[in-house]
Amino acid sequence: MIVVTGGAGFIGANIVKGLNDRGYDDILVVDNLEHGDKFRNLTDCEIADYRDKRDFIAELGKGRYAGRIQAIFHEGACSDTMNHDGLYMMQNNYEYSKTLLGFCENEGAQFLYASSASVYGAGRVFEERRDMESPLNVYGYSKFLFDQYVRRRAQATCQIVGFRYFNVYGPREQHKGRMASVAYHFFHQYQATGQVRLFEGSAGYAPGEQQRDFVSVEDVAKINLYFLDHPEKSGIYNVGTGRAQSFNDVATATINAIRRAKGEGALSLAELQKRGIVSYIPFPEALVGKYQSFTQANMGALRKMGYQDPLYSVEEGVSRYVERLLETQKSA
Repeated sequence: MIVVTGGAGFIGANIVKGLNDRGYDDILVVDNLEHGDKFRNLTDCEIADYRDKRDFIAELGKGRYAGRIQAIFHEGACSDTMNHDGLYMMQNNYEYSKTLLGFCENEGAQFLYASSASVYGAGRVFEERRDMESPLNVYGYSKFLFDQYVRRRAQATCQIVGFRYFNVYGPREQHKGRMASVAYHFFHQYQATGQVRLFEGSAGYAPGEQQRDFVSVEDVAKINLYFLDHPEKSGIYNVGTGRAQSFNDVATATINAIRRAKGEGALSLAELQKRGIVSYIPFPEALVGKYQSFTQANMGALRKMGYQDPLYSVEEGVSRYVERLLETQKSA
């Protein structure tokens, strides 16, 4: 059996689908469906069972799953960077993760978990090194602290792999609301109003020119499954593309993918700005000092570990994503 925590969520559901595509269906999804819309992410997936995250952790302690689990993909977490409830964040993201890792160590099961590029904070160098890590919020700290816990387990008896996700976008994120990717929000803004709004300049960047490493969830799922295939490989790895691109790039790619589907020609950023299709709103005061204006994954460690598949650029990945969103709209 393979367990996917957060399996009804964004990255988790894409991993479940990726496992299905490989012929796996003995999958236990663990999640919290108090906000039930996430179930839609699994309607085209095959799973063996579903457990609430609280029931699952209790059942682990009672030995219900002893000898039954090959691997745990631990994607479940509170990922809301604006949630400042440290007690909840540490219990949900840190203590829960420690319990799952302890089970895998006792059982010799593979443990593949979601970390985050938020551990790097406002830094400009994104390498998997302690001296580069300084999170800006309690979410980032919860991820950082678990990475530190993992690092102290050099003699672990099981595979342990942490994935520092950069800015992930793609299918199965519609339930995330304001925490969904900018590609998702830009798509719906343009469909509804014919316009896309971005933040004005900040931290020395021109309007919309803040840069992130935007990575397709298709690539994220493939990287997770690569390590499932290689249980001898452990470590903590960046999962991005290695290339920073601007929010303007994402907006342009999104708009032009929609225009292409309508048989309309592509427009440059300058043309989009001139026509008022791309405009800018004030930078939120609540994000001042807590916002990463630049991220770019150093992918050297992952490549050295043997993952060599090409990664989608914003232009490639967003175009594929927009096609999926348009198909979903047609079938709705």
